[in-house]
Amino acid sequence: MQEAGGGRMIGSIATGILVLALLYVAQSIFAPLIFSLFVIALVWPCQAALQRWLPKLVALLITLIVTMTVIVAIGSAVAWGFGKLAQWLFVNADRFQAVYVDWTNWLEERGLAVAGPLADRFDVAWLVGFVQGMAGRLNSFAGFALLVFIFVMLGLLEVEDLNKRLVSPAAQPHGMRILTANRVIGAKLRRFMTVRTFASILTGLVVWLFALGAGLELATAWGAIAFALNYIPFLGPFVATALPTLFAIAQFEKWQSVVLIFASLNVIQFIIGSYLEPRLTGASLAISPFAVIFAVFFWSFMWGISGAFIGVPILIAFIVYCAGTPSGKWIATLLSGGANAHPDHGVMKQDL
Repeated sequence: MQEAGGGRMIGSIATGILVLALLYVAQSIFAPLIFSLFVIALVWPCQAALQRWLPKLVALLITLIVTMTVIVAIGSAVAWGFGKLAQWLFVNADRFQAVYVDWTNWLEERGLAVAGPLADRFDVAWLVGFVQGMAGRLNSFAGFALLVFIFVMLGLLEVEDLNKRLVSPAAQPHGMRILTANRVIGAKLRRFMTVRTFASILTGLVVWLFALGAGLELATAWGAIAFALNYIPFLGPFVATALPTLFAIAQFEKWQSVVLIFASLNVIQFIIGSYLEPRLTGASLAISPFAVIFAVFFWSFMWGISGAFIGVPILIAFIVYCAGTPSGKWIATLLSGGANAHPDHGVMKQDL
Protein backbone atom coordinates (compact mmCIF):
# COMPACT_ATOMS: atom_id res chain seq x y z
CA MET A 1 0.00 0.00 0.00
CA GLN A 2 2.84 2.39 0.83
CA GLU A 3 4.52 1.65 -2.50
CA ALA A 4 1.25 2.34 -4.33
CA GLY A 5 0.81 5.63 -2.47
CA GLY A 6 4.39 6.61 -3.22
CA GLY A 7 3.87 5.79 -6.88
CA ARG A 8 0.76 7.95 -7.06
CA MET A 9 2.60 10.84 -5.42
CA ILE A 10 5.51 10.57 -7.85
CA GLY A 11 3.04 10.38 -10.73
CA SER A 12 1.22 13.48 -9.49
CA ILE A 13 4.47 15.43 -9.13
CA ALA A 14 5.62 14.36 -12.60
CA THR A 15 2.24 15.37 -14.07
CA GLY A 16 2.43 18.76 -12.35
CA ILE A 17 5.93 19.39 -13.70
CA LEU A 18 4.84 18.48 -17.22
CA VAL A 19 1.80 20.79 -16.99
CA LEU A 20 3.96 23.69 -15.79
CA ALA A 21 6.45 23.02 -18.58
CA LEU A 22 3.59 23.10 -21.10
CA LEU A 23 2.31 26.38 -19.66
CA TYR A 24 5.79 27.88 -19.94
CA VAL A 25 6.52 26.67 -23.47
CA ALA A 26 3.07 27.63 -24.80
CA GLN A 27 2.80 30.89 -22.85
CA SER A 28 1.80 32.82 -25.98
CA ILE A 29 -1.50 30.92 -25.87
CA PHE A 30 -2.05 30.09 -22.19
CA ALA A 31 -1.15 33.53 -20.79
CA PRO A 32 -3.87 35.40 -22.75
CA LEU A 33 -6.29 32.49 -22.17
CA ILE A 34 -5.92 32.58 -18.36
CA PHE A 35 -5.94 36.37 -18.42
CA SER A 36 -9.18 36.31 -20.41
CA LEU A 37 -10.78 33.89 -17.91
CA PHE A 38 -9.86 36.34 -15.17
CA VAL A 39 -11.43 39.18 -17.17
CA ILE A 40 -14.59 37.15 -17.85
CA ALA A 41 -15.00 36.49 -14.12
CA LEU A 42 -14.81 40.23 -13.50
CA VAL A 43 -17.13 41.51 -16.24
CA TRP A 44 -19.75 38.76 -16.47
CA PRO A 45 -22.15 40.48 -14.00
CA CYS A 46 -22.03 43.57 -16.23
CA GLN A 47 -22.77 41.45 -19.29
CA ALA A 48 -25.63 39.64 -17.52
CA ALA A 49 -27.17 42.92 -16.33
CA LEU A 50 -27.02 44.48 -19.81
CA GLN A 51 -28.61 41.39 -21.36
CA ARG A 52 -31.76 42.00 -19.32
CA TRP A 53 -32.33 45.28 -21.15
CA LEU A 54 -30.49 44.90 -24.45
CA PRO A 55 -30.02 42.20 -27.10
CA LYS A 56 -27.23 39.78 -26.22
CA LEU A 57 -24.84 40.88 -28.97
CA VAL A 58 -25.34 44.58 -28.19
CA ALA A 59 -24.67 43.92 -24.51
CA LEU A 60 -21.58 41.93 -25.49
CA LEU A 61 -20.29 44.78 -27.65
CA ILE A 62 -20.68 47.33 -24.84
CA THR A 63 -18.98 45.02 -22.33
CA LEU A 64 -16.07 44.34 -24.68
CA ILE A 65 -15.53 48.02 -25.45
CA VAL A 66 -15.46 48.96 -21.77
CA THR A 67 -13.25 46.00 -20.84
CA MET A 68 -10.64 46.53 -23.54
CA THR A 69 -10.60 50.28 -22.84
CA VAL A 70 -9.67 49.58 -19.21
CA ILE A 71 -6.99 47.01 -20.16
CA VAL A 72 -5.44 49.30 -22.75
CA ALA A 73 -5.56 52.26 -20.36
CA ILE A 74 -3.64 50.40 -17.64
CA GLY A 75 -1.10 49.01 -20.09
CA SER A 76 -0.69 52.39 -21.76
CA ALA A 77 -0.11 54.09 -18.40
CA VAL A 78 2.89 51.86 -17.73
CA ALA A 79 4.18 52.14 -21.31
CA TRP A 80 3.81 55.94 -21.32
CA GLY A 81 5.52 56.27 -17.93
CA PHE A 82 8.50 54.10 -18.86
CA GLY A 83 8.71 55.85 -22.23
CA LYS A 84 9.03 59.21 -20.47
CA LEU A 85 11.72 57.76 -18.20
CA ALA A 86 13.65 56.45 -21.21
CA GLN A 87 13.54 59.88 -22.86
CA TRP A 88 14.68 61.60 -19.67
CA LEU A 89 17.52 59.10 -19.22
CA PHE A 90 18.70 59.59 -22.78
CA VAL A 91 18.85 63.36 -22.35
CA ASN A 92 20.34 63.30 -18.84
CA ALA A 93 22.62 60.27 -19.03
CA ASP A 94 25.65 62.42 -18.17
CA ARG A 95 24.09 63.31 -14.81
CA PHE A 96 23.73 59.64 -13.91
CA GLN A 97 27.25 58.94 -15.16
CA ALA A 98 28.67 61.67 -12.92
CA VAL A 99 26.82 60.34 -9.87
CA TYR A 100 27.93 56.82 -10.69
CA VAL A 101 31.60 57.84 -10.94
CA ASP A 102 31.42 59.83 -7.67
CA TRP A 103 29.89 56.90 -5.80
CA THR A 104 32.36 54.34 -7.11
CA ASN A 105 35.28 56.64 -6.26
CA TRP A 106 33.87 57.19 -2.78
CA LEU A 107 33.61 53.43 -2.25
CA GLU A 108 37.11 52.78 -3.57
CA GLU A 109 38.61 55.43 -1.28
CA ARG A 110 37.17 53.53 1.68
CA GLY A 111 38.42 50.17 0.48
CA LEU A 112 35.01 48.71 -0.30
CA ALA A 113 35.25 45.91 -2.88
CA VAL A 114 31.65 46.41 -4.00
CA ALA A 115 32.72 48.99 -6.58
CA GLY A 116 34.35 46.39 -8.83
CA PRO A 117 31.32 44.09 -9.10
CA LEU A 118 29.08 47.12 -9.59
CA ALA A 119 31.20 48.34 -12.48
CA ASP A 120 30.89 44.95 -14.16
CA ARG A 121 27.15 44.62 -13.71
CA PHE A 122 25.73 48.14 -13.74
CA ASP A 123 26.31 51.31 -15.67
CA VAL A 124 24.17 54.08 -17.12
CA ALA A 125 23.92 52.34 -20.49
CA TRP A 126 22.47 49.28 -18.74
CA LEU A 127 19.90 51.43 -16.91
CA VAL A 128 18.87 53.17 -20.14
CA GLY A 129 18.59 49.83 -21.92
CA PHE A 130 16.51 48.39 -19.08
CA VAL A 131 13.99 51.24 -19.12
CA GLN A 132 13.79 51.25 -22.91
CA GLY A 133 13.31 47.48 -22.92
CA MET A 134 10.46 47.75 -20.42
CA ALA A 135 8.76 50.42 -22.50
CA GLY A 136 9.24 48.37 -25.67
CA ARG A 137 7.78 45.21 -24.17
CA LEU A 138 4.77 47.12 -22.88
CA ASN A 139 4.23 48.78 -26.25
CA SER A 140 4.29 45.40 -28.01
CA PHE A 141 1.36 43.89 -26.15
CA ALA A 142 -0.98 44.44 -29.10
CA GLY A 143 -0.91 40.75 -30.01
CA PHE A 144 -1.61 39.77 -26.42
CA ALA A 145 -4.53 42.22 -26.23
CA LEU A 146 -5.97 40.87 -29.49
CA LEU A 147 -5.97 37.28 -28.20
CA VAL A 148 -7.51 38.42 -24.92
CA PHE A 149 -10.22 40.25 -26.87
CA ILE A 150 -11.05 37.12 -28.89
CA PHE A 151 -11.06 34.82 -25.84
CA VAL A 152 -13.20 37.23 -23.79
CA MET A 153 -15.70 37.64 -26.62
CA LEU A 154 -16.09 33.89 -27.12
CA GLY A 155 -16.06 33.23 -23.38
CA LEU A 156 -18.84 35.69 -22.59
CA LEU A 157 -20.99 34.05 -25.26
CA GLU A 158 -20.28 30.66 -23.67
CA VAL A 159 -20.92 31.40 -19.97
CA GLU A 160 -24.67 30.70 -19.93
CA ASP A 161 -24.35 27.49 -21.93
CA LEU A 162 -21.49 26.30 -19.73
CA ASN A 163 -23.52 26.90 -16.58
CA LYS A 164 -26.39 24.87 -18.03
CA ARG A 165 -24.02 22.00 -18.83
CA LEU A 166 -22.55 22.11 -15.33
CA VAL A 167 -25.98 21.68 -13.68
CA SER A 168 -27.04 18.85 -16.00
CA PRO A 169 -27.41 15.42 -14.31
CA ALA A 170 -24.66 13.93 -16.48
CA ALA A 171 -22.09 16.34 -15.02
CA GLN A 172 -22.85 15.57 -11.36
CA PRO A 173 -21.48 15.69 -8.69
CA HIS A 174 -18.49 17.54 -10.11
CA GLY A 175 -20.56 19.97 -12.17
CA MET A 176 -22.21 21.67 -9.20
CA ARG A 177 -18.93 21.81 -7.31
CA ILE A 178 -17.23 23.53 -10.23
CA LEU A 179 -20.17 25.91 -10.73
CA THR A 180 -20.27 26.88 -7.06
CA ALA A 181 -16.51 27.32 -6.91
CA ASN A 182 -16.59 29.48 -10.04
CA ARG A 183 -19.20 31.74 -8.47
CA VAL A 184 -17.14 32.14 -5.32
CA ILE A 185 -13.98 32.80 -7.34
CA GLY A 186 -15.80 35.43 -9.38
CA ALA A 187 -17.05 37.18 -6.25
CA LYS A 188 -13.61 37.13 -4.63
CA LEU A 189 -11.87 38.39 -7.76
CA ARG A 190 -14.35 41.23 -8.20
CA ARG A 191 -13.86 42.30 -4.61
CA PHE A 192 -10.09 41.98 -4.94
CA MET A 193 -9.97 44.06 -8.11
CA THR A 194 -12.39 46.69 -6.77
CA VAL A 195 -10.19 47.28 -3.73
CA ARG A 196 -7.01 47.04 -5.79
CA THR A 197 -8.29 49.58 -8.30
CA PHE A 198 -9.27 52.01 -5.57
CA ALA A 199 -5.87 51.59 -3.91
CA SER A 200 -4.06 51.97 -7.25
CA ILE A 201 -5.86 55.20 -8.11
CA LEU A 202 -5.20 56.55 -4.62
CA THR A 203 -1.53 55.51 -4.77
CA GLY A 204 -1.01 57.09 -8.17
CA LEU A 205 -2.69 60.32 -7.10
CA VAL A 206 -0.74 60.62 -3.84
CA VAL A 207 2.60 59.78 -5.50
CA TRP A 208 1.91 62.37 -8.21
CA LEU A 209 1.07 65.06 -5.68
CA PHE A 210 4.09 64.17 -3.55
CA ALA A 211 6.42 64.26 -6.55
CA LEU A 212 5.08 67.67 -7.52
CA GLY A 213 5.53 68.98 -3.99
CA ALA A 214 9.03 67.52 -3.69
CA GLY A 215 10.08 69.04 -7.01
CA LEU A 216 10.85 65.62 -8.48
CA GLU A 217 10.99 65.66 -12.26
CA LEU A 218 8.57 63.45 -14.26
CA ALA A 219 5.94 63.71 -11.52
CA THR A 220 3.10 62.64 -13.84
CA ALA A 221 5.09 59.63 -15.06
CA TRP A 222 5.78 58.53 -11.48
CA GLY A 223 2.08 58.79 -10.68
CA ALA A 224 1.12 56.75 -13.76
CA ILE A 225 3.70 54.07 -12.99
CA ALA A 226 2.67 53.88 -9.33
CA PHE A 227 -1.00 53.54 -10.37
CA ALA A 228 -0.42 50.70 -12.85
CA LEU A 229 2.25 48.77 -10.95
CA ASN A 230 0.19 48.79 -7.75
CA TYR A 231 -1.87 45.98 -9.34
CA ILE A 232 1.21 43.76 -8.81
CA PRO A 233 1.53 43.09 -5.04
CA PHE A 234 4.94 43.66 -3.43
CA LEU A 235 6.94 43.70 -6.67
CA GLY A 236 5.01 46.61 -8.24
CA PRO A 237 5.24 48.97 -5.24
CA PHE A 238 8.93 48.10 -4.86
CA VAL A 239 9.69 49.14 -8.45
CA ALA A 240 7.46 52.23 -8.11
CA THR A 241 9.52 53.26 -5.06
CA ALA A 242 13.02 52.31 -6.22
CA LEU A 243 12.90 54.03 -9.62
CA PRO A 244 11.99 57.55 -8.36
CA THR A 245 14.69 57.20 -5.72
CA LEU A 246 17.31 56.38 -8.36
CA PHE A 247 16.25 59.38 -10.42
CA ALA A 248 16.28 61.59 -7.32
CA ILE A 249 19.94 60.66 -6.80
CA ALA A 250 20.76 62.22 -10.16
CA GLN A 251 18.48 65.23 -9.72
CA PHE A 252 19.28 66.36 -6.16
CA GLU A 253 22.75 67.10 -4.85
CA LYS A 254 21.89 66.57 -1.18
CA TRP A 255 21.59 63.00 0.01
CA GLN A 256 19.07 64.14 2.63
CA SER A 257 16.58 64.94 -0.14
CA VAL A 258 17.02 61.46 -1.62
CA VAL A 259 16.50 59.80 1.76
CA LEU A 260 13.40 61.92 2.37
CA ILE A 261 11.91 60.95 -1.00
CA PHE A 262 12.70 57.27 -0.47
CA ALA A 263 11.21 57.27 3.03
CA SER A 264 8.11 59.22 1.98
CA LEU A 265 7.36 56.90 -0.94
CA ASN A 266 7.70 53.89 1.36
CA VAL A 267 5.35 55.49 3.88
CA ILE A 268 2.78 56.09 1.11
CA GLN A 269 3.04 52.50 -0.08
CA PHE A 270 2.87 51.15 3.49
CA ILE A 271 -0.17 53.15 4.54
CA ILE A 272 -2.18 52.31 1.43
CA GLY A 273 -0.90 48.78 0.76
CA SER A 274 -0.36 47.41 4.28
CA TYR A 275 -2.96 49.33 6.29
CA LEU A 276 -5.82 50.51 4.10
CA GLU A 277 -6.08 47.66 1.59
CA PRO A 278 -6.25 44.76 4.09
CA ARG A 279 -9.07 46.50 5.94
CA LEU A 280 -11.02 46.99 2.74
CA THR A 281 -10.54 43.44 1.46
CA GLY A 282 -11.49 41.80 4.76
CA ALA A 283 -10.79 38.29 6.08
CA SER A 284 -12.45 36.52 3.13
CA LEU A 285 -9.45 37.43 0.93
CA ALA A 286 -6.77 36.82 3.55
CA ILE A 287 -3.84 35.05 1.90
CA SER A 288 -0.40 34.17 3.26
CA PRO A 289 2.05 36.96 2.31
CA PHE A 290 4.63 34.33 1.41
CA ALA A 291 2.14 32.67 -0.96
CA VAL A 292 1.39 36.06 -2.57
CA ILE A 293 5.09 36.85 -3.09
CA PHE A 294 5.73 33.38 -4.50
CA ALA A 295 2.75 33.64 -6.86
CA VAL A 296 3.88 37.04 -8.19
CA PHE A 297 7.48 35.94 -8.80
CA PHE A 298 6.59 32.48 -10.10
CA TRP A 299 4.04 33.67 -12.66
CA SER A 300 6.35 36.56 -13.59
CA PHE A 301 8.96 33.94 -14.44
CA MET A 302 6.40 31.88 -16.35
CA TRP A 303 4.61 34.61 -18.32
CA GLY A 304 6.43 37.89 -17.76
CA ILE A 305 4.49 41.09 -17.00
CA SER A 306 1.09 39.52 -17.73
CA GLY A 307 1.89 36.72 -15.27
CA ALA A 308 2.82 39.24 -12.59
CA PHE A 309 -0.57 40.95 -12.99
CA ILE A 310 -2.62 37.75 -12.73
CA GLY A 311 -0.43 35.79 -10.31
CA VAL A 312 -2.59 36.62 -7.28
CA PRO A 313 -5.94 35.96 -9.08
CA ILE A 314 -4.56 32.54 -10.09
CA LEU A 315 -3.65 31.93 -6.44
CA ILE A 316 -7.15 32.95 -5.31
CA ALA A 317 -8.74 30.52 -7.76
CA PHE A 318 -6.36 27.75 -6.69
CA ILE A 319 -7.22 28.27 -3.01
CA VAL A 320 -10.97 28.20 -3.68
CA TYR A 321 -10.76 24.99 -5.73
CA CYS A 322 -8.59 23.34 -3.06
CA ALA A 323 -11.01 24.42 -0.33
CA GLY A 324 -13.89 22.76 -2.22
CA THR A 325 -12.33 19.29 -2.12
CA PRO A 326 -11.64 17.22 1.02
CA SER A 327 -8.19 16.20 -0.21
CA GLY A 328 -7.14 19.78 -0.97
CA LYS A 329 -8.63 21.64 2.00
CA TRP A 330 -5.38 21.43 3.95
CA ILE A 331 -3.57 23.19 1.09
CA ALA A 332 -6.12 26.02 1.13
CA THR A 333 -5.70 26.35 4.90
CA LEU A 334 -1.91 26.62 4.61
CA LEU A 335 -2.13 29.26 1.87
CA SER A 336 -4.72 31.38 3.68
CA GLY A 337 -3.54 34.19 5.89
CA GLY A 338 -4.10 34.26 9.65
CA ALA A 339 -4.91 31.57 12.15
CA ASN A 340 -8.62 32.37 12.01
CA ALA A 341 -8.88 32.33 8.21
CA HIS A 342 -11.50 30.01 6.71
CA PRO A 343 -10.63 29.46 3.05
CA ASP A 344 -13.68 27.25 2.51
CA HIS A 345 -16.10 29.92 3.72
CA GLY A 346 -18.84 30.16 1.14
CA VAL A 347 -17.44 27.57 -1.27
CA MET A 348 -20.37 25.24 -0.88
CA LYS A 349 -22.88 27.68 0.64
CA GLN A 350 -22.57 30.99 -1.12
CA ASP A 351 -24.91 31.45 -4.05
CA LEU A 352 -24.02 34.53 -6.02
